[in-house]
Amino acid sequence: MEMTLRWYGTGHDTVTLKQIRQIPGVTGVITTLYDTKPGEVWKPEAIRALKAEVEAAGLRLSGIESVNVHDAIKTGAPERDQYIANYIETLENLGKEDIHMVCYNFMPVFDWTRTELARERADGSTVLAYTQEAVDALDPEKMFESISSDMNGTVMPGWEPDRMARVKELFEMYKDIDDEKLFENLVYFLEKIMPVCDKYDINMAIHPDDPAWSVFGLPRIIINKENICRLMKAVDNKHNGVTFCSGSYGTNLNNNLPEMIRALEGRIHFAHVRNLYFHSPTNFEESAHLSSDGTFDMYEIMRALYETGFTGPIRPDHGRMIWGEVAMPGYGLYDRALGATYLNGLWEAIDKSHTR
Repeated sequence: MEMTLRWYGTGHDTVTLKQIRQIPGVTGVITTLYDTKPGEVWKPEAIRALKAEVEAAGLRLSGIESVNVHDAIKTGAPERDQYIANYIETLENLGKEDIHMVCYNFMPVFDWTRTELARERADGSTVLAYTQEAVDALDPEKMFESISSDMNGTVMPGWEPDRMARVKELFEMYKDIDDEKLFENLVYFLEKIMPVCDKYDINMAIHPDDPAWSVFGLPRIIINKENICRLMKAVDNKHNGVTFCSGSYGTNLNNNLPEMIRALEGRIHFAHVRNLYFHSPTNFEESAHLSSDGTFDMYEIMRALYETGFTGPIRPDHGRMIWGEVAMPGYGLYDRALGATYLNGLWEAIDKSHTR
């Protein structure tokens, strides 16, 4: 595996490439062209400039998170084929620059949902948190307003102000889309893009829905072992794969995370490994990566990845805000650096105690 950190780019991220380079064992970054909108073609010169900046810092551009999928594709609108053509052109441009992993999601309206961005824990750190009861009491059009004051002056992915200004319009787009129709539209999209993925050896890695159940009545399909395995069979191509995000699948306590990893052997192209602490099945918060600080057995998650031969990029996910840091919630330097070091330590211990 390759340990990486997510980086939002110069001008968007409080964390610098120089700082990332100094985290022991971190050799690459996962990044994006942050100023592009869903449906736009990524220009070759912009990709080259991004890659050159990363490599000049002594790191590798290990993958893209994300090339966002336009809502016309997700809803199966008449214009979806044009947006798919644009997506294919972007993949071709990435492939020509020797970039071979793309994380994406197929979540309607909200890419991910949290009700708090700075819940204070007993140790004084602040974390992202979710309670279903808070969601049930909210008007979805007020969702962005309810959390925007805690974004620390950053623009969070999936919660861009221009997108949030269109929430009512977006809900209207999805009013006739149920789980099955969304699944059909996802399969249609994947079948169209697989030829360019085959040509350039690009691994598409779908990110699960977060949380792993319907929010505001919207369809959610990438939520459990049954659904993700169905998708792997529906488009049975090695380039159709998974971002295994423990913190997203893990929002549903019925999901056995190590078992899911083993069921997806050979199809996990990217891993987000983080821990959650549950107060109840519908009230959880991000925790430190350490197993004992949360609910998940991080050793067993890493062992399952190791024993299934995972070789792709991995990154610590949402960190706590600690030691007075002010950054994009979940994406500061300090706690993610601790997480990367901890995960690397687990991997080393597993490697030294196993013979494959």
